Amino acid sequence: MPLGPILIFDKSFLQSLNVDEAVWLDNFFLTVITPLFFVETLADLEKEVHRGRTAEQVVGSLAYKTPDLQSYMTAHHGTLLWADLHGQKVPMDGRIPRAGGRYVTLDGKQGVIYERTPEEEAFVRWQRHEFLDLERQIAKVWRRNVTNIDHTDNYALFRGFYGSFRKPKTLADAKHIAGTLISLLDEEKALLFGLSMLGVPAEEHGEIVQRWAAAAKPPLREYAPYFMHMFSVDFFFHLAIAADLISRVRPEGKADNKVDIAYLYYLPFCMVFVSSDNLHKRVVPLFLRPDQSFVEGPDLKADLKRIDDYYTQLPKERTDQGMYEFATLPPDGICPKVKELWDKHLTRPRDDEEEAEGDEEVEVDGEPEQAPPKDDKALIDMINRAQSESTPLDLDPENLPDIDDIQFAHVSRLVVPKKGKWIRVRPPGLDDDGQSKSS
Repeated sequence: MPLGPILIFDKSFLQSLNVDEAVWLDNFFLTVITPLFFVETLADLEKEVHRGRTAEQVVGSLAYKTPDLQSYMTAHHGTLLWADLHGQKVPMDGRIPRAGGRYVTLDGKQGVIYERTPEEEAFVRWQRHEFLDLERQIAKVWRRNVTNIDHTDNYALFRGFYGSFRKPKTLADAKHIAGTLISLLDEEKALLFGLSMLGVPAEEHGEIVQRWAAAAKPPLREYAPYFMHMFSVDFFFHLAIAADLISRVRPEGKADNKVDIAYLYYLPFCMVFVSSDNLHKRVVPLFLRPDQSFVEGPDLKADLKRIDDYYTQLPKERTDQGMYEFATLPPDGICPKVKELWDKHLTRPRDDEEEAEGDEEVEVDGEPEQAPPKDDKALIDMINRAQSESTPLDLDPENLPDIDDIQFAHVSRLVVPKKGKWIRVRPPGLDDDGQSKSS
């Protein structure tokens, strides 16, 4: 079963793909669906639509292209910030923190069972142009909020920082100044400043500071690394706005640049970030770890098209077997960017693959279908027993196991067996058109 590098995409990139290209993205990358992508897609219900298409058609089309076989919905950055500030470990090395999950034990091992999230369920409905009234109201409110952000006060406030520091001339310069200013602050002042900047309610500040003090006031970058990451992103953004390096005014009806910047909150949870957005092209590389990559959307799209053209030439009897039978690795000499990313990011097992055992249950047409088996039969047996034989753990929400202590995970998902012109998984009873045979 192909996995591929862990990749985050934004809406601009997925919009640029046709359905078949999106299928190959899902086949050769393990994609992270951010909550921002979810609400951006939903907000299109309130967007003026041209070319004779309805908003429901636009959103439904994007939902259909959204990866569903090798994708994971990550927890909201607000949830992760809360966890980070309350002593729970947030991975900062490319692993994906999912929301929810049921903590269980099986054979003396701690694990977590993830059901489909409400967002994943929503994408399935949206493909059928089915939208809840609540979702329509959320779309209306969210779009209104992100198209009417007033940066006037913050613009004036952060320009004041340039009384002691020179005004940056480049975005890289602004990033350096933001990091320097944070490092010069007293740790407690940095914590309080960051909490205020990130919108943490003032009534919670005292308890958070007390919790940090009770831990002997360790360096914030060790104690709350995700908080420091978000703090750095927001401080940089405000300094760049104040230096007129990022526009504080957007055309009528366009989402504010803060929405694009907010995608950076999720950078710790991927190996690759791909976008067709110009601001992402300028900013994302400044925040990447050395072991991460930024890819411009058109470059990856071109490779996905070449892959689609290549496999289209295979005989039908071969492709009818399903993609996992003939496309487990990127084809040599066809897709240089995809091959480069595989070679860079999959040269050795990731720590979480070495320490955690896991497999997934896939539903096809609503019926459970086990994902392609691995060689370790004992592992498969344990995963198959996770749902029925595991014992729930009664845990305090503030004292959940660290991600490093989880020894297995079970993920359920609902996938479309045929998407575009490609049969991806071929369960028993599927006809040549990728539909279930009726008895």
